[in-house]
Amino acid sequence: MLALTALAGCTTVGPDFKQPVAPNVSGYTAQALPAQTAATDGMALGGSQRFVPGQTVSAQWWQNFGSARLNALIEQGLQASPTLLAAQATLRQAQQSYAAQAGSSLYPQVDADLGAKRQRTNNSSFGQTGGEHIFNLYNAGVTVSYNFDLFGGNRRALEALAAQADYQRYQLEGARQTLAANIVTAAMAQAQYAAQIKATEGILAAQQSQVDIAHKRFELGAIARGDELSLLTQLEQTRASLPPLRNQLQQTNHLLAVLVGEAPGAVQLPQFTLNDFTLPAEVPLLVPSELVRQRPDIQASEALLRAANAEYGVAISKAYPQINLSATLGASALTTSSLFGPGTLVWSLASQLAQPLFNGGLKAGVNSAQASFDAASANYQQTVLQGLRNVADVLRALDNGAETLQAQAAANSAAEASLKLVQQQYLLGGLSYLQLLTAQQQAQQTRVNLIAAQSQRLTDTAALYQAMGGGWRTAQK
Repeated sequence: MLALTALAGCTTVGPDFKQPVAPNVSGYTAQALPAQTAATDGMALGGSQRFVPGQTVSAQWWQNFGSARLNALIEQGLQASPTLLAAQATLRQAQQSYAAQAGSSLYPQVDADLGAKRQRTNNSSFGQTGGEHIFNLYNAGVTVSYNFDLFGGNRRALEALAAQADYQRYQLEGARQTLAANIVTAAMAQAQYAAQIKATEGILAAQQSQVDIAHKRFELGAIARGDELSLLTQLEQTRASLPPLRNQLQQTNHLLAVLVGEAPGAVQLPQFTLNDFTLPAEVPLLVPSELVRQRPDIQASEALLRAANAEYGVAISKAYPQINLSATLGASALTTSSLFGPGTLVWSLASQLAQPLFNGGLKAGVNSAQASFDAASANYQQTVLQGLRNVADVLRALDNGAETLQAQAAANSAAEASLKLVQQQYLLGGLSYLQLLTAQQQAQQTRVNLIAAQSQRLTDTAALYQAMGGGWRTAQK
């Protein structure tokens, strides 16, 4: 038994898991990124952002946007979101599955037996006299059984369950980061739609004034009916753009309510404006080899790869001998009063060795486990590539978004100056209604586009924090 125990502690069939090699790339994009993004002087949310290689991502990265109301909303979501509650329960289930398997495979199983039986025998059937014999038989005992895991099949199974529990833990971390990012993005979208509605309502009021003036001038015969109808057409087109914006704002509010675990009609949400947020001047930039250790989705994929490797070992172990030992110690008597008396002791020792000689399915089972491992390996590689692509997309979006805001700010300034000039010249009779109409359309569109560009810089920054792993590793240190 001592020799078998020693063997059980040192023999484990199947390959030991080796952590995948980190990506052998130094950057995320084919062309090098600038050290910092473009700046738009004098423009809200127009500051330059500097990429800081190796900077640690804060576990509460959303606090970098400087909004106490946003921080409170995210904390509420992290506590009350049904999505997170479900992920937490799934993690507990995986952990308890591991504990159950560990308890039944790592340690001997001890069972207590207590029984009573009333029995009738016919002595004549045994060639004896005396007729029938009726008696009671009582027994009590303890049975100890143990499976010697000589070739590590049980340990490999436990390794697979531990990897599944790790997978669920990484899934939970990913769900937390996704929830926080969704709340941040929804709050910024709410601010964007509210600003665009306000800008559009301002333009609508100005256009209404122009239509009123045009109507009076038409009645005085100063302009043609066509000029008045052109301004009226533009007014109604602007008015028609408001309901879709309001709809987007209302749907965003509904989304925010659900994200924080509330019914849309049962909570009064804060109303955000773009001025509630500050743009972080420095943003983190992890190297690709470090990124794979920081992103929960990549770590979850690695956990599945580890589980598949362990299952491969389990499949191999089925072709090796299985040894089971059991021992029973107890007592058997005809009366309960004498159950543990002298002469009632019974015991037994048993051992069993089972070696598969022919099983046509064993080889197929090993091949199936190997194919499962190959699939998990390919899925891991794909997850890493998608993670690298995600970061590359966000980095380019930040760089291009800063240039977009710079151009939109210049266009907005030019459009506002042009509109003022056209309005002055129109009042002096130097320009037509058509020219005034064109200037108003340009001013309206550039203002709406400017607001979208400002909001996009915020959401792209939030996406970068999420793409860099969201700082969940920092929280565990």
